[in-house]
Amino acid sequence: MRVDPSFEVFVEGSSTALLRTAYLLTGDRGHAEDLLQTALLRTARHWPRARDSPQAYARTVLLNLSRDRVRALFRRPREAPMPPDVDTLHAVDAGYEQVSERRVVLRALAELPIRQRQVIVLRFFEDMSVEQTAGLLGFSSGTVKSHTSRALARLRELLADHDSLQEVPRAHR
Repeated sequence: MRVDPSFEVFVEGSSTALLRTAYLLTGDRGHAEDLLQTALLRTARHWPRARDSPQAYARTVLLNLSRDRVRALFRRPREAPMPPDVDTLHAVDAGYEQVSERRVVLRALAELPIRQRQVIVLRFFEDMSVEQTAGLLGFSSGTVKSHTSRALARLRELLADHDSLQEVPRAHR
């Protein structure tokens, strides 16, 4: 397949941000990479149409693929992932705390319903306005605001629960 040079420039400049979006939507690096690769292929196929606003086009494809993936997951039996035993990990360097905090936030984000997660990812990780988010998801601005409010309230609960568990000394767990 012959690729337009402007598409290659777009991929080089946007793939990292799009991968982050895909990861935040799926919660899994492998699925995120697959989603991004498919989204970029579809964007390349429709490059004459997507050229005017390629990042928005690719982001829309990512969201649609994410929705399709969620629908497919609900059609098959649920898998129960083995929880990682965080207590057996030893801090080797100062970066451990950041990794630990990132895991906590990602776990909390993963517990949100998909639409609330999509709104949070677009609003706060992609720094989109309410109107931009509403347009991309096909929701009204009011729906975006209510999903944002509910999602933030739930994230506060989940993160507060985690913080209260962290305050208990390890010997008493």
